[in-house]
Amino acid sequence: MRWSDIVEFVPILLQGAGITIFITLSCLILSTALGLVWALLKMSRHASVKRAATTVINVVRGLPMIVLLFYIYFVFPAIHVQMSALQASIVGLAFGYSTYVAEIIRSGIESVDQGQYEAAQSIGMGRIKTMTRVILPQAIKVALPPYSNTLVSMLKDSSLASTITVAEMTRQGTLIAAATFQNLEVYTLVAIGYLAMSLPLMSLTKMLERRFGKHKVK
Repeated sequence: MRWSDIVEFVPILLQGAGITIFITLSCLILSTALGLVWALLKMSRHASVKRAATTVINVVRGLPMIVLLFYIYFVFPAIHVQMSALQASIVGLAFGYSTYVAEIIRSGIESVDQGQYEAAQSIGMGRIKTMTRVILPQAIKVALPPYSNTLVSMLKDSSLASTITVAEMTRQGTLIAAATFQNLEVYTLVAIGYLAMSLPLMSLTKMLERRFGKHKVK
């Protein structure tokens, strides 16, 4: 073991970690926005809309994330939709995770007592205003713990971007290991890097569970 080489490896892995964080944050933003749309469509009063949204969510959740990435990166060009590896990884992960976020948001909305809707509408609030000002603020408290846990999964699954040549941390580690044959040192550093990013998020999840867990919901 030549642990002295760590000094050379770390800067390269840190560059990869920057890409990892960028993918995770981009996926978080896009999957949250799209997940909210899926959740509202699934709760639609129109049966056809509800069935369509439910079908999409179930199908996407039934596919491995890596299959979504491969499909977007390798199949989409055949229908003249070109994306870089980085763009494909963000779109694929965000689309996949949006279905999980949708279920989290939906469960949060459905946890709000029906009386809240009735009270808001009794004072003249419309459906949209009731949702944005009354329901969603309460639903967010219920959804935060599982939502933050999903963020941890997004961070870890960002490593799948390495399969389509995105130079995130896992990919950089693989390239270094292939060039130096120092698998133990390199992959230990990669593991430490993911732990350094994941453990604070796990702590945040536990804190949110204690603060907004079901035992806190009234």
